[in-house]
Amino acid sequence: MNCFCRIIFACFSLLVSLSFTGCSVNRFIPEDEHMLDQVSIRSDKSELKTAPLTGYVVQHPNSKWFSLAKVPLHIYCLSGRDSTKRFNRFLRRLGEPPVIYDSVLAQKTRLNIQNAVQNMGYLNAEVDLLEVPKGNRIGVRYYVMPHQRYKVKTVEKEIRDTAIASQLTDDDYAWSLQDNMNFDLNVLDAERSRLNTYLQNRGYYKFNKDYIRFEADTTIGNHQVDLKMTLREYSAGKSVVETPHPCYQIGKVTYDIPVSHNKPFVRPKVIARANELAEGNLYREQDVQGTYSRLNRLGAVQSGRVSLTENSQDSTKLDALISVTPSKRNSFNVELEGTNSAGDLGMAVAVSYQNRNLFRGSELLNLKARGAFEAIKGLRGYNDQNFIEYSFESGITFPDFLCPFLRQSFRKRSLATSELAFMFDSQDRPEFHRRVLTTSWRYKWTMAARRMQHRIDMLDINYVFMPWISDTFKDNYLENPESRNAILRYNYENLFIVKWGYSFFYSSQSLNSTSKNYGTNAYIIRASIETAGNLLYGISSASKAQRNEDGQYTLFKNAYAQYVKGDFDFSKSFVINKANSLALHFGLGIAYPYGNSTILPYEKRYFSGGANSVRGWSVRELGPGSFLGNDGKIDFINQTGDMKLDMNVEYRTHLFWKFDGAVFVDAGNIWTLRDYEDQPGGQFRFDTFWRQIAVAYGLGLRLNFNYFILRLDGGMKAIHPAYEDSRHYPIIHPNFKRDFSFHFAVGLPF
Repeated sequence: MNCFCRIIFACFSLLVSLSFTGCSVNRFIPEDEHMLDQVSIRSDKSELKTAPLTGYVVQHPNSKWFSLAKVPLHIYCLSGRDSTKRFNRFLRRLGEPPVIYDSVLAQKTRLNIQNAVQNMGYLNAEVDLLEVPKGNRIGVRYYVMPHQRYKVKTVEKEIRDTAIASQLTDDDYAWSLQDNMNFDLNVLDAERSRLNTYLQNRGYYKFNKDYIRFEADTTIGNHQVDLKMTLREYSAGKSVVETPHPCYQIGKVTYDIPVSHNKPFVRPKVIARANELAEGNLYREQDVQGTYSRLNRLGAVQSGRVSLTENSQDSTKLDALISVTPSKRNSFNVELEGTNSAGDLGMAVAVSYQNRNLFRGSELLNLKARGAFEAIKGLRGYNDQNFIEYSFESGITFPDFLCPFLRQSFRKRSLATSELAFMFDSQDRPEFHRRVLTTSWRYKWTMAARRMQHRIDMLDINYVFMPWISDTFKDNYLENPESRNAILRYNYENLFIVKWGYSFFYSSQSLNSTSKNYGTNAYIIRASIETAGNLLYGISSASKAQRNEDGQYTLFKNAYAQYVKGDFDFSKSFVINKANSLALHFGLGIAYPYGNSTILPYEKRYFSGGANSVRGWSVRELGPGSFLGNDGKIDFINQTGDMKLDMNVEYRTHLFWKFDGAVFVDAGNIWTLRDYEDQPGGQFRFDTFWRQIAVAYGLGLRLNFNYFILRLDGGMKAIHPAYEDSRHYPIIHPNFKRDFSFHFAVGLPF
């Protein structure tokens, strides 16, 4: 793996160095032509931001990796003149040909920028084009002279439809058009769209933006404008006769549901529950779109359609026909996989079944059975040398809240599911046998017209049972006075976890994972909290139940965990241009055991390092604090903590074809909240934690298939908190074999 990583790193370094050496680009530039080297936009007024104007540039120079080097251009130039050779064609497909300057496109860009600035209210704006040739290359500069911006002196609103006028008073509608505002055609267009949506959600089914017209009188002088908005009455087709806009109510609502085995393939009330159009209500476009959203999320429905027609007997009513087509009900899947755990080879097979319409109510049933076998090498003192695992998972998802105490209005505003899940896992290792039984009941919902997602785990029960532990494992790890470890021993005992949790997700806008830079300027917030054991502890304490030898209350003779855990995660992206973006991430998590527990269950503890954390370290290799495992080796048990901090900065760029690149800096660590004897230096302290923050840097390569992303990241340690000598700053004293970590993952880290 280290050899492979060195090769990748060397190839990347070679490509970057080529971009600075200027390999024969000139031979690909025709005589008397120029290669477009640079485009810049400048303004003589600081109030006018030029960054948004780059979207009006028609011809761009060759793309740069990380906004620094034109690597694709130089890859192209590595090809020879003979385009019949396969290798040359490959290099040309991989790279980019030089962009030959086109003066016609430059003039088009100048006019685009000038029109855009004038639309912002700088009606006298001018844009000069300056060509700066240098050899066979040329730079283009656009100088924007906006002059004085026009302001709106007065706003006049002429609404010819009296019924609409009564709904658009200043008390009912928040106008964005005000006296003394900056004159901006973009604001006017946004107001036209907002007003159109407002009226379409108040019964005006046939209303559209063409009925709204703006007139601006720029002749009054003093860089001012008298603005008039006219909202015309309704005209049918090409008729010039204007009448009041028809305001519609919803009339009869009918459903077209295909029949299967003499029954509708899905119960009609399921489709009716997805419908937001109610007879007698005013027509609202948002109800139509909401109905589409609810129909499309039903697993039993492949597609839905809402057809609206005027009632033949009452022209003020719209009859709605909601038709659906069924999706494939059953599906089976078989997966074969090879496993490799620290060099131990094995295989696994999984069989899954899915029913998308279990009780004819679009209930989703998932069943999965999995078996795995692995041959373990190098274990001494154990009779068996194999690892065998089998598991069974089942879950059913209902497309609504299964809760009788919710208001109907809340049900209508939310898109919800109720989920019941069960899982049994059996692991037989040479050292021990473990059985895990899990059952859960949860609700998930998304608020309509918002980007918030909520989840409540009403009940989550996890039971860990250890039916057998080998004497060798007990003697060497659990009962040996020299190696006895409280955290290790706690994780090989029978344990109950009965928890409740809530999680929250918010996105400022929909992320477009198919774009080159993974979305637009957006931020995402994730937060969660969970508690376990409080109800059981209260019952045990009130009933004065007996404690075990460790001072813990038990349930069915097994101790149960008690803790509280909270997590917060924030990420933000900034788009630089169509090929480059900057992403920031901050994550904080804290968990505290109390009452019936002094140590967190292992699966609830935090770890650091890995593909989604501080990438200069492997998974569970970092922390807690300044703790270092025995002989510097990874200690999977002790290198866990009660608190985690992650901070990441990543610059992302499109390279070529489906390949994207990234350069990143990560910082963070984990800590314990208590001073455990087996984790010296791991406790969090306000006066020392900042010195224990690990830092890493590195490069990433991503293969973007739009629907999923394969990610390769290579990280180098920069600051190592476990050392006090020269190894504390590997960035000054680097050692590739010691400090490098390679990560393979699916999806972006944040």
